[in-house]
Amino acid sequence: MKILITGAGGFLGKAVLERLIAHGETDIRCLYRARGPQHDIQLPAGSTFEAVNGNLRSPKEAKRALAGVSTVYHLAAGLKGGAADIFLDTVVASRCLLDAAVSAGVHRLVLVSSFGVYGVSRINTGAVIDENSPLEPHPEQRDPYSHAKLRQEQLFREYQARHGFELVILRPGVIYGPGGSPFSTRIGLSLPGFLLHVGGRNQLPITHVLNCAEAIAIAGRHPDAGGQIYNVLDDELIRAKDYLRRYRGAVGPVRSIRLPLAGAKLLARMIVWYSRYSHGQMPAFLTPYKADAMWKSTRFSNEKLRGIGWRPIFATEEGLDGTFRWFREQTVK
Repeated sequence: MKILITGAGGFLGKAVLERLIAHGETDIRCLYRARGPQHDIQLPAGSTFEAVNGNLRSPKEAKRALAGVSTVYHLAAGLKGGAADIFLDTVVASRCLLDAAVSAGVHRLVLVSSFGVYGVSRINTGAVIDENSPLEPHPEQRDPYSHAKLRQEQLFREYQARHGFELVILRPGVIYGPGGSPFSTRIGLSLPGFLLHVGGRNQLPITHVLNCAEAIAIAGRHPDAGGQIYNVLDDELIRAKDYLRRYRGAVGPVRSIRLPLAGAKLLARMIVWYSRYSHGQMPAFLTPYKADAMWKSTRFSNEKLRGIGWRPIFATEEGLDGTFRWFREQTVK
């Protein structure tokens, strides 16, 4: 049966392709936004690999990509640009994909969502976030990416209810690894010249890119995963301040100012006040609601994911060592 991977050229997409091949998939089509694969692909003898260029915003290109496909791994989403661009590449593109999938008779859709869909404002400090935790009640007050991913999930569930295909949803935490970004907003805000470090003692819901890809491959192929949601994060989580400390020791110095959550929320109120006072000349890039969403201290569970047989490829110690080694190598090039 032919599978389709959207967003196959991205940081996570390359790893998902690798893990699906490792799990025995032999008939694979990959959708690339611009050009075809820029990395080596090793397939077993007799396998079929097809690279397709296209934009899912186009119903015609979406239909071409979905023709003859049985399972879709949907990773493509808007990550850059303004709110409108992110919404177009995440929600509008998903609607085109869903229409094409229904027309093509796709059996299973595997959606890679985000931890950002959870409504942290409704969760008590120190609570455990699992698959039953409440979703974000005010996505318009969060960042555009979290807003778009929540709407994307809702769209997939609406189509599934009408058309009856199998739907698997995975919600990764912070994906890290060689080729990724060094600092998540859960550690702090990267401002010109320094890092405003707010995460402090908070547990980071991190997952190495290959561990995340392994989870997607296992859930996407598991016969009992239809209709299920899985949080994706590694077994051994560390605190934000420990990540920053280890980064400094392995990669190099980072100028930072540490701020507790209460201080960050006070700063956010000042930013909101000045944004209103200046009639929007400085946008309110941080609000008390956003500060709570990013830095309220919570804990996390991957118990459900482990229940379908997922195990990490890299332990956290090994994964961080390899990632920091890669970052260090980039600084000397």
